[in-house]
Amino acid sequence: MVATLSVIDNAGHGAIRVQLSRGVEVSSLAIRKIVAHVEEIRSVAGRFDSDGPIRKVAVCAVVNNPYAGQGYVEDLSDITDASADIATQIGKYAVELLGSEPQSYGKAGLVGSAGEQEHINAAVTSIFGNALRDAIGGGQAWITSVTKPAGVDATIDVPLAFKDEIWVRSHYDAVTVQVPDAPHADELVIIAAVANRGRINARVGGMTRAEALNKQEA
Repeated sequence: MVATLSVIDNAGHGAIRVQLSRGVEVSSLAIRKIVAHVEEIRSVAGRFDSDGPIRKVAVCAVVNNPYAGQGYVEDLSDITDASADIATQIGKYAVELLGSEPQSYGKAGLVGSAGEQEHINAAVTSIFGNALRDAIGGGQAWITSVTKPAGVDATIDVPLAFKDEIWVRSHYDAVTVQVPDAPHADELVIIAAVANRGRINARVGGMTRAEALNKQEA
């Protein structure tokens, strides 16, 4: 099952407040819209798993780029400082849509043509990552990440990995997201993704999730 949801009203959903006409001020970043992608895979190669479907959620915040069209700017802190609040909002929303405790997470971003790739990298640094961990209930591993310049209707593969140990191979995965009407030339798309389990039929060896959790407890 694949479902795509655009949150475009004023009512607010959980921690999210979206107002398309003016945006929501989050320091120097204003959210134009939120796009959420939900994917549920129930079988692979004709097999159903006793652990149930894998559910992947990606929540995308489309925001203004305060450095668009300015050429090279050394200090990108206006984006970095504002990224924590964005992470909190989209992280909480992602968990709400997932409907269970996340096992995997990832982050990604797009930058429009009037900006440079470093602008979106500034939006997904450790400041963003630490806030995302807090929003989803914790995580010990570094967060897999990808960014790229793009135009409207862009598609991006958001990498996923087990949130408490990067070497758990069963959870290496991705969720593909298309963002309609974004990013405009002067925008950024900031993305947080979570999943409820590892791949169905994962069987390439390596550390298991249970082994990783036991290692932490030892």
